[in-house]
Amino acid sequence: MCQAKIILMRDEHKEVILEDVIYLRIDGDEVSCSRFFEEPVTVRASVTELDFLKHTVTLVPIEGEKDIGL
Repeated sequence: MCQAKIILMRDEHKEVILEDVIYLRIDGDEVSCSRFFEEPVTVRASVTELDFLKHTVTLVPIEGEKDIGL
């Protein structure tokens, strides 16, 4: 299976915030991530990088957001 890791980038610091993501939807400034048998998680962020070899998606919080919703 090819599930992805969602990485949050803050000031050069990378943090894995979700693993085993099977579906990702971008709607404006919201990114919704779904995993098997769980409700989707939605964060206010923008996608900056997709690495298909590493199965990672890198997000940057929307400017001014302190709590991204996790």
